[in-house]
Amino acid sequence: ARDVPFLGACYGIGTLGRHQGADVDRRHGEPVGAVTISVTEAGACDPLMEIAGDTFGAYGGHKEAIRHLPAHAVNLASSARCPVQAFRVGKRAYATQFHPELDLDGLATRVETYKHAGYFEPHEAEDIIAAAHASGVTQTPNFLGRFVELFAVDD
Repeated sequence: ARDVPFLGACYGIGTLGRHQGADVDRRHGEPVGAVTISVTEAGACDPLMEIAGDTFGAYGGHKEAIRHLPAHAVNLASSARCPVQAFRVGKRAYATQFHPELDLDGLATRVETYKHAGYFEPHEAEDIIAAAHASGVTQTPNFLGRFVELFAVDD
């Protein structure tokens, strides 16, 4: 109700989504790796997402995703397999399905760290990292820095 600044990534989209009444299920999972994100019309006008342009590359990988947002939530971005890659509630509560913090090196570290966690078969780790290198995605737009610029509060 106070519209506190919040930015939840990956699991954060399901957390904020469920809190707000979104339908979260396993229909729109994506494999670990690079994904092309399309910014919606609302996203193009959003102060956080406007830095991205029409499309951008990012890294993700998830089993659960938002299938449908409640009417008060604003869908800011999607991908071919996932209808909600980013959304906003109010003016300062955001969530992304993709990982805005990951660059190519970060993804490689994450793949090695989680290769026995059930997201993919352990023997696929090298192929996932190779595909990430081949994707051309090196980093996402600086959503984290932009979020701080927009919503950091001076004490």
